[in-house]
Amino acid sequence: MKKIILYLLFLVPLLSISQTKEKKETRKERIAKEQEKTKKLQKDAEEGAIIFNKQSSFHITLRSDGYGITYEHGKFKKVNKTNLWWVSLGERKDTKEEKNLSFISQQTGVGNSFIYGKQNNFYMLNIGFGQQRQLGGKGGKNGISISAIYGGGLSIGMLKPYYLDVLDSSRSYIETIKYQEKNDSRFLDNNYIVGAAAFGKGYGEMKFVPGFFTKAALRFDYGKFNDIISALEIGINAEFYTQKMPTMIENKTKNFFVSGYVSIIFGSRK
Repeated sequence: MKKIILYLLFLVPLLSISQTKEKKETRKERIAKEQEKTKKLQKDAEEGAIIFNKQSSFHITLRSDGYGITYEHGKFKKVNKTNLWWVSLGERKDTKEEKNLSFISQQTGVGNSFIYGKQNNFYMLNIGFGQQRQLGGKGGKNGISISAIYGGGLSIGMLKPYYLDVLDSSRSYIETIKYQEKNDSRFLDNNYIVGAAAFGKGYGEMKFVPGFFTKAALRFDYGKFNDIISALEIGINAEFYTQKMPTMIENKTKNFFVSGYVSIIFGSRK
């Protein structure tokens, strides 16, 4: 019995030493891997890759059918791939929209400019997820990094009734109306139209229509320093809504929209 106890007392320290040695070897391997990863990132950065942990940027966008603003957040995954999410708010314009002054306004100087035949203002809120894949590095501080951007997500279309100030049927006072079949004769008659109503009129009647969108683009980052984002993005955007979105009275309504866009981007990386 004494021999067994002595054997155990001798064996336990040996096992402890062995486990400690294994842990030390594992830790050394982990440190070596981290060092190797760091060296690779440094080499990639020297060759023009943009290395960071996360990025945030704001976009000012001009579309073929409107305009918008965007906030975008990115999370670095590997040298040529970044995961993105963004929120965009914009307004869609019809190609036939044209601001005019009514006959009454020209004669009296009373009344705002208005868009003839406009039924609704069309706003959209897009919440999306996607990726940025670097196609070419900067190759130096004065170089340009080229990336492919793609993704999609939820789109919420918002229709706000477009109101006009018009003369009443007796032409004795001004009233504010939106387009309806019962008043379409005055809504579309320049002899009664005074001008567009106040900007805030109609927001309490906003109609929300769900949908989805997708986009694809090329981004050209010309910033001199990797921690600053200065870029130009050129792409195409497609949106589909569950209902038709009327904007102009005389136009055919539709629920699918495709547009090209150009964005100026500024932000930072950490």
